[in-house]
Amino acid sequence: MVPPGSTPVPAGAGAFGPGTLARRLVVRVTAMVALAAVLLSAATFLATRQLLVREVGRQLDTVTGRVRFPGSGYGDPGRGPDTTLLRPGQPVGTLAVIFNGDGSLKDSGRLVESRANNSSSFNVERLPASAIDRLDDVKANGAEETAALPGLGQYLVSGFEVRDTNGTLVQSIVVGLPLEEVNHQLIQLVGLEAVLAALAVMAAVAGSRTVVRRSLRPLNRVAATAQQVSQLPLDRGEVALAVRVPPEDADPTSEVGRVGQAFNHMLNNVEDALAARQASETKVRQFVADASHELRNPLAAIRGYAELTRRERSSMSENAAFAMSRVEAEAERMSYLVEDLLLLARLDSGPNLDVAPVDLSEVVINALSDARAAGPDHVWQLDLPPEPVVALGDRYRLHQVVANLLANARTHTPPGTRVSASVAVAGTDTVVTVTDSGPGIPEDIQNRVFERFTRAEVSRVRTPGAQTGRSTGLGLAIVAAVVEAHHGSVAVSSRPGHTAFVVTLPLATATGPTLNRPSTAGVA
Repeated sequence: MVPPGSTPVPAGAGAFGPGTLARRLVVRVTAMVALAAVLLSAATFLATRQLLVREVGRQLDTVTGRVRFPGSGYGDPGRGPDTTLLRPGQPVGTLAVIFNGDGSLKDSGRLVESRANNSSSFNVERLPASAIDRLDDVKANGAEETAALPGLGQYLVSGFEVRDTNGTLVQSIVVGLPLEEVNHQLIQLVGLEAVLAALAVMAAVAGSRTVVRRSLRPLNRVAATAQQVSQLPLDRGEVALAVRVPPEDADPTSEVGRVGQAFNHMLNNVEDALAARQASETKVRQFVADASHELRNPLAAIRGYAELTRRERSSMSENAAFAMSRVEAEAERMSYLVEDLLLLARLDSGPNLDVAPVDLSEVVINALSDARAAGPDHVWQLDLPPEPVVALGDRYRLHQVVANLLANARTHTPPGTRVSASVAVAGTDTVVTVTDSGPGIPEDIQNRVFERFTRAEVSRVRTPGAQTGRSTGLGLAIVAAVVEAHHGSVAVSSRPGHTAFVVTLPLATATGPTLNRPSTAGVA
């Protein structure tokens, strides 16, 4: 049953909302794809960089071969970089630094290209001192390393020594090739990988949403069935649970199918339990109705015989006369109790109401007039709108509702208490309110005052006359049953000095001639 005040959410609504299984699956799949894209991009970047740097290294080996192997026609190492290493045909940006055997700088240069008049020429420019200082730290062992040269950028450099036939160190030479083109290609690769990764993530989101939505359709159908069952009134009456999960969604070979199969089994058990409960309630109602009906005749006989003794009570002893008066009073009280139980049993089994437009103002006026006659020691007040308020209902049952509420206020409040009855219109409903200024209802029983045989003797003081009256503890239970049969509601709020019973009933539009209202003279 749907909790009061809650609004059922249709199955499938907000399928990718926060906290849903579909959203978590999409997020996780997307995260995995994004992680895979990042790792793949990183691996591609590192592999590409290694290949490009290796290619530059091969070019660097070709450049340095002229000096390291002079017999191969690469030139004389003693002629300097501008004529030996730095010549047209070498990659633009190639640099060379030659140090003497004592570590002093002999020469340095970098091959640059200049364009003029649609022609190009190659020149050698000297290196800045900061770059020479950085190259001086390169080890002359033939190994290649990457060096960031101030003002020139990143270079792949290699150093080696030149010795004479005696093994004496003649020169230390450092040769380098620029990595600018390599870095430029790597930047383009990173940009391309970022675009491809973003496209892969977007494709993963779109694809996973489609796959997840289709994969969760059986689960959504199971949820829709559960939602439909949750909106059925299961608290009373005969309940037909004809709703079941479709057979295709109750296949135990899948996870969702096992859930659907278990849900169908649960519905079968619930249906059996509800049927057993309904049968038990029907038996109890029938027993109460039969017992109440059968008790009416014996109680009527007891009351009759007790009334016959009234003429002879003067000749009885005082104790016997008192006992007979109590027998008569309790028989009368029990008769009222039996009548109330019989009425409740009829209402539970399906009330037979004569529904018609009823002027609630008239009903309240008549009920308050009766209550004033029964309780002249209370202060009675009326608060009615200028126009008749017409509700759909059974006139006599609605009169009983108002009369019971007024009797409850009269019975459980001390003399001098102010009791007020009002009628109002609220939207499409009519509202009848009965308030009193009595001591109030204890807070711990306010939520069960409409249950049968609920009493509040501690706080709601009973008047002496009510001890022998017709109070049975069923008055408010009858009020709740009659109001519910009219598709209305009744509520109570109470604190010391103010107790209010509010009855809400469907509003009807009065047609035909204006309804006559009885006189309110002497009521308030």
